[in-house]
Amino acid sequence: MDTETNQISREQILNGLKSDNSSDVRDAAFFAGENKMQEAVPDLCNLVRSTNIGIQEAAEFALRKIRGSQVIENLLPLLQSEEVSVRNAAMDILREIGVDSIESMRPYLKGEDADLRIFITDILGHCKSHKSADLLAEALLRDPEVNVRYQAAVSLGTLAYPESVGPLSRAMHDEEWVQFAVVEALAKIKDTSATTALVQLLPQSSPLVCSAIVDALGDLGDIKILPMLLNALENVNEALRHTIVKTVVKILNGSSLSLLPNKYKANLNVYLLSALNDDNEDIQEAALTGLEAIGTESASKPVLNFALSKDPDTDADIYDQAIKTLAALGYTQAIRDALRSDDEKTVLVAMQACQFIQDRAPLEELKNAFWRVNVDLKCLAIHEIAQMGDCTDMPFFLSVIDECDDSEILKGVLSFLGSQNSCRDIDDIVFNLLDHKHQDVQEMALEACINLHSAGLNERFRAMAREGNVMQRMMAIYALGRYDAMENINELSAGLEDEDSSVRRMSVEAFLNMGPDAERFLPRLVPALKDPDKDVRMAAVDLLGQICTPSVMPHLMEALNDENDWVRIRAIEALGHARLEEAIPQLSQLLEKGSPMVMSKVIEALGMIGGNMAFTVLLGLMDHEDPEIQHAAADAVAAIQASQE
Repeated sequence: MDTETNQISREQILNGLKSDNSSDVRDAAFFAGENKMQEAVPDLCNLVRSTNIGIQEAAEFALRKIRGSQVIENLLPLLQSEEVSVRNAAMDILREIGVDSIESMRPYLKGEDADLRIFITDILGHCKSHKSADLLAEALLRDPEVNVRYQAAVSLGTLAYPESVGPLSRAMHDEEWVQFAVVEALAKIKDTSATTALVQLLPQSSPLVCSAIVDALGDLGDIKILPMLLNALENVNEALRHTIVKTVVKILNGSSLSLLPNKYKANLNVYLLSALNDDNEDIQEAALTGLEAIGTESASKPVLNFALSKDPDTDADIYDQAIKTLAALGYTQAIRDALRSDDEKTVLVAMQACQFIQDRAPLEELKNAFWRVNVDLKCLAIHEIAQMGDCTDMPFFLSVIDECDDSEILKGVLSFLGSQNSCRDIDDIVFNLLDHKHQDVQEMALEACINLHSAGLNERFRAMAREGNVMQRMMAIYALGRYDAMENINELSAGLEDEDSSVRRMSVEAFLNMGPDAERFLPRLVPALKDPDKDVRMAAVDLLGQICTPSVMPHLMEALNDENDWVRIRAIEALGHARLEEAIPQLSQLLEKGSPMVMSKVIEALGMIGGNMAFTVLLGLMDHEDPEIQHAAADAVAAIQASQE
């Protein structure tokens, strides 16, 4: 573009900014920004006042692009606008570009309008410059309006320059409102000088500000201040002491508390227990964390009472922490007494703590408690006893089997029995529970038998597969497949011809345990594709899809002709995952005669198979009368395109 054309273009842009057509104005603002036209700045700043959101946004975009002192000088007067949206827009831009001309803002810090001075101190906090910090320091120490001084402190914290530590410290003689902002600002300055300043400010501050300082020291995490904090514990009021306790725990990150010298740990234990009574949940949580690390047995009762005072649902986090702390203190007399209590909530807290105690210490008391608590607590107790128990506890578990009929309790017993293959007569005990009246107990007993994985049980399941009722044959086939499908191939093969369809289906599924080796038995499995029961046919298709070798592909393609939609769908999915191009013609035929669900699966499979043929078929569906088919085809085409990239 030559100079004359360029000049005309710039004139057109300037004229466009004054147009009555909003679209022309937006375009002109955009071009003015792209060309960084300083001469357009006055008009653009005027457009920030526009009530048309599109024009205002275009003007803001342009001013952010142009930047520089001229933009800043023209925007600053807008901070005095009575329109909130105009002021906010000007502030947002100045926060971003104000660093280009900090000196332009200096006069506004001397004006009479306190609100304007607050705006400027806010903006300066976003201008990453040491000049900005100097102006803010001056405002912090000299401005007559407390809210300006407050904002100056906040902004110095945002900048976080170590050089601001001095001015911030000197501002601690100010009103308490400003002092809080100063403390927060010092906490954001990650420098040793800030830590030192906060420590030095403690003696001259009010209790509330001291508490804020201690919190800030915790955020800074400087371990060098620990001796000072620990020594201060005895000479402060209770509220501040609790805050110091929280900070000590935070700095040492809980577990490191155990490294403290004994003289500190003894005192700290007392103050941690006291902090449990604070109303602040953060302090309570810190107290629990500290007691978990260094608490003694004497803390067990107070922590248990604390847990009892909380609602497990509405106070879930702090309640869970109390339980963990109680467990960390060990199996104490307080927990033992709680397990013997007649109060169910007390027993519950004790039992929940026992879940985290990694030894047999609570076992006998839990067994005693089991017989006198309600069903819910019995369920909790039996699972804990199952985790702690061994073969010596078999008499207890046998008595539970004899006395209790609750399925959840019996499942807890079975979780124990299934892990005790060295116990005497364990096979008989577990196998007998396969005939329990509750189905979920039967299922758990079956899993326990499988977990025991004994040769004796394998033989029993073989006999059951031949002679049991339908449910027993199903369980036997399932177990034999899990034990060793190859070793039990005769029983599994016989199950493929069982008179009951559910047993035949279970037999097909059992071959899945063989993995790729199931291909060896393909002649035995293929007849299942013609089974009268659709669930058996579906299981057979799933199995062939898992084998996924060339030898099974013709059988999967044959399954596309099945009379049942779900069998066809499983075959479609298997062919799609196999990415079998040879299946595309037959899959395409299903698009003409299949149900909407089948068509959708075919489209998805074509997208997985990919290639020119599938792409062509899918393109032909782009103008299908059904919008859902169109959409599915478009997604499949996109998948093919993505796979080519």
